[in-house]
This record gives sequence, structure tokens and C-alpha cells, in this order.
Amino acid sequence: MRKIVGYLLLFGLLFLVIFFYFVMDGEEMDEKTAENMPKKKHPISEWIDDMTLDEKIGQLMFAGIDGTMMTDETKRLINDYKVGGIILFSDNIESQEQTSALLEEIEHENDQNNTPLFLGVDQEGGRVVRLSEEVEKLPTAASIGEQDNLDLSFEFGELLSKQVQLYGFNLDFAPVLDVNSNPNNPVIGDRSFGTRPEIVGEHGVEVMKGIQSENVIPVIKHFPGHGDTDTDSHLELPQVNKTLQELEELELLPFKQAIEAGADVVMTAHILLPEIDPDYPASISKNIIQGVLREELAFDGVVMTDDMTMEGLTNHFDIGEAAVQSIKAGTDVILVAHNYEDIATVFNSLKGAVENGDITEERLNESLTRILQLKKEYHLEAEKKLDFSIENLNSDIEEMLNAYGLR
Repeated sequence: MRKIVGYLLLFGLLFLVIFFYFVMDGEEMDEKTAENMPKKKHPISEWIDDMTLDEKIGQLMFAGIDGTMMTDETKRLINDYKVGGIILFSDNIESQEQTSALLEEIEHENDQNNTPLFLGVDQEGGRVVRLSEEVEKLPTAASIGEQDNLDLSFEFGELLSKQVQLYGFNLDFAPVLDVNSNPNNPVIGDRSFGTRPEIVGEHGVEVMKGIQSENVIPVIKHFPGHGDTDTDSHLELPQVNKTLQELEELELLPFKQAIEAGADVVMTAHILLPEIDPDYPASISKNIIQGVLREELAFDGVVMTDDMTMEGLTNHFDIGEAAVQSIKAGTDVILVAHNYEDIATVFNSLKGAVENGDITEERLNESLTRILQLKKEYHLEAEKKLDFSIENLNSDIEEMLNAYGLR
């Protein structure tokens, strides 16, 4: 009996040794096999790998169009230049029905490109509105800031978002995060939430969140701050003679707050800050885009320029060369809001810079990763289904205006 028990123990011990040997050997084999197997690519990487150079360049461009109907030029922007975004202005918008039909036709034309479009508009409320008068007008950012009510600010963002959605847009160039610190400023004024950075930051962030809550992409602007200028950058290049430390105490605070709260897109301004970069305005400055925005504020979202056809830039720089400099500085999207010839110039300049090695494919792919990730996050490829009408929306706006005495 003792011999039988002894044999059983011996066989049991032998079994355990053999078992653990094969388990450990199998794990080692699995590790080696895993190391030798090709790593599965991230879907965004696969998306980028499948793109032609023209498609890559196009995704870095946001273009304006002429007219209220589809034109041959607009078709060429989509089919030849493969632009990644279209912006409309008041001249393009006659009614909600016409605009929705135009944007639907634009999206249909873009179907063959396999990458959905950003469809953007400037709808801030107050004096910067592009939509037709069918929708009730929302108040200025300044009047929202004066109320100092965060719930109101969030609701304001929701309503802005619904307005642009109703017309077929998926991106709103709002909110403005400039601090209105200079009473002689000709361009910001009541577009700002106030004269104090904490008010601008708190309420700007809530408006941003309100826009995001309705699945529209907000663009915070105009980095690093257009509030302390006495020149309109549409006409000439403003200069702000502040150090980085001074900017951190005022202008940068709202942007910092918004970035920490999950900002998707930051628009850079055509403003010269000689204490940080004596040669290039913020929109094409590596010191500001890479140094301040990316490194100091740790922003890893999409960086977009203000309109590159603005005279504040074009009076001093060639638009094609400026676009190349901007991408090299860390910008992801070049906005060319007017003039088909300028759009073509920017496209050809960027393509030429990649072909001659001035812009690397790696640099291009960094921007594409951010752009495509954002389009994926907001499901721009999905069919739009609205659960409200223009009458419902106007009723909600009137209710808000009456509730807070904003009429």
C-alpha cells in the first residue's frame, strides 16, 4: 500500500513538473510569436497610409466658396484639391432650406473622397451672425458675460449649436475667448464675454461645452488674444508688445481654461508679438504655436489659422509662403476663406513644399492624425437627424431671452 502511495506521489510530482514546463514554454513562445508578428495599425494610421499626397494636402485646407448654389469652382475644390473643410458666409446663405440643400450637395460631391468634410460658419451671436433672419438672433457674448450665470452660458452654447446644425453645419467658429482689455479695440468689443480673464474663461468654457453637447465642433479664438489691440487684423497687422509672462497673467488664461476643459480646435490670430517672435505673427510663428500653445499650454488638438486672405497677413507675407511657414510652425489647418486663386496658390505651395522636402511627410501625418481623429470623434460621416424644427428652436431662444431679460 505504501509503495502504491509512493508511486502515485512520484507520478503526481512528475506530472506537475512536465505541466509547468510546457505552460512556461508556451508563454515564452507566445511572447516570441507576438514580438515577431506585425503590429496591428491604428485605424487612423491605415486611413492616412491609404491617402494620396493631394488628399493629404487637401485635408489641411478649409476653403470658402462663391455663390448660393453648387458651382464648377466648388466642385474643383472638392474633386481636384480634396479640401477638408468648407466655410460659408452671409453671401452664401439665403435661407435655411437653400443652405441645407447646398451643404447636402457639397457632401454628396465629396462622397468619392472617403473623408467627411468640416462644414463651418461664424455664428457667435450679436453682430457676428451669418445665418438668415429665419432664426431668432442670439445676444452678444458681452451681454452673456454680464449675466454671470454659467447655466445661461451653457444654454447659449447649446442654442448656437442647434442654429448651425439646422442649416447643415457641423462646426462653429465660436466662442471668442479674447479678453476685451483695450477700449480702443475696433474688432473685438462686445464679441468678448468681458474685460476680466476669469469671466471670459468661465463663460467661454461653458459656451464651448454647450456647443459640444449638441455634437458640433467649437473653435475657440483668437489665440493668443486679440483683445488688447487697436488695429483690425482684417486690414493691418496688429502688434502686442507683451512678454510671455504678461500674456500668462491675462490673455492666455481663458485659453488655458478651455484647453483643460477639452477644447477641440484653437484658431490663431494674425497678431505680431515681438517679445516672443519678432519675425512672424502668431498664425505662422513656431515660437507661439509650438512653444506657447503646444508646449506651455499642452494643447494637442487641432490648430487652425484665421483667414489667410486677411490684409493683416497678406500686406506683409506672400500667402503661399505664409501657409508653408504656418504648417512648419505646427498649424494643422489653413483657412482660406475667400478667392479661389488664393486657395489654389496655398494648395500648390504646400504640395511643392512636401515634394521638395521643406515639409516632411511625418509633419504632414501629425496634422492629419489630429484632423481625422476629430472628424471621427464627431461622427462627421453619419447622416444628420434633427429632432427639432426652426419653430421649436426660435421658441427656445425667445424663452431664454425673456427669462434673462436679454431682449
